[in-house]
Amino acid sequence: MNRQNNLESEQTVGTAFLPPSGAESSASRCPGFSLLELLIALAVLVIVAGIVTSGMVQMMNAQGTINNRTEMHSSVRSATELLQQEIGQAGRVTLPPTNPNPTLTTAVAVPAGSPSWTGAVGVSSTTGMFTGEQVVVDAGTTFVGTQPFPNQETVTISALTPNGFTATFTNNHAVGAPLAVLGAFNAGIVPQASTPFANGSDGLHLKLFGDINGDGSIVIINYDCSPNDAGTGTLTRSVTDWNSAVQGPTITLLGNLKKNPNNAACFLYQQQTVTINNAPTVFVTDVSVTLTAQTQQKDPVTHNYQWETQALLNVSPRNIFDIWERASQGVYQRVQPVPNRVTNLLTIIQ
Repeated sequence: MNRQNNLESEQTVGTAFLPPSGAESSASRCPGFSLLELLIALAVLVIVAGIVTSGMVQMMNAQGTINNRTEMHSSVRSATELLQQEIGQAGRVTLPPTNPNPTLTTAVAVPAGSPSWTGAVGVSSTTGMFTGEQVVVDAGTTFVGTQPFPNQETVTISALTPNGFTATFTNNHAVGAPLAVLGAFNAGIVPQASTPFANGSDGLHLKLFGDINGDGSIVIINYDCSPNDAGTGTLTRSVTDWNSAVQGPTITLLGNLKKNPNNAACFLYQQQTVTINNAPTVFVTDVSVTLTAQTQQKDPVTHNYQWETQALLNVSPRNIFDIWERASQGVYQRVQPVPNRVTNLLTIIQ
């Protein structure tokens, strides 16, 4: 009996770990990808990756194109805005902040029966004045009874000292009478080469002067445009104080100038001539500026440099235009001559 039980137990233990019928063949077929399926999946992945990469490359190239043009536009725009501002201010004449309100320190008395009196008068300060300048003396009107007598007149300085000047007066003036400098320099945009401006403005050089910055200081500004076929030309600018003996430092505004289409000049001028005291007087009433700039880097798409022409047409120096209109109507008292200091500096400014 015990033997039989032991046999049955052995049979149970022996058969408990045998796999059921067909189990081995099922294990050999576990789930997975075939080689063909892997190749197809890899091909799809490569195609998608190629499309994404191509899109990114195109986007980067487009961004490179935009950056090139933006940089070019920004540099040219800064230069043209500066040109426009300074051309508009050219010719402005004022007194410096150290002498804003000069007055007479001696009286002017025109002899009875005489139409005028020429002589020296004392002035609180003549800083900023120059020989040949036209100065407005006094203001308002004096009444003798009911008869009005104008006090204000414009005189021309014929000689100058630190505390006085010589001029011809037609009206009487009391001590403390105010002095003012009005008008503009007719040659605030220096005319093209002519007497006395042998070294004046031309198609590649723009020379202007006056109180350009509105701070009471007269400066001479010189723009030098030097384009070339390679697109590596320059636009430079120098600023020289009229009390200086040498030209001021030169800075480069643009370093990517290309020659204009049809080799057009960088600067063109509209000049008007009015005869004043039997002398032809030239006024530059409009300036046109044309600049062609090239990108610093080649375009990543075309692999060529990009370039663009920008033009400022008919930029008017408002101060000069104003006195030209007055002079055209026979009013010459606001036309200021070129100071000798400026004329001398213009001969050395390149």
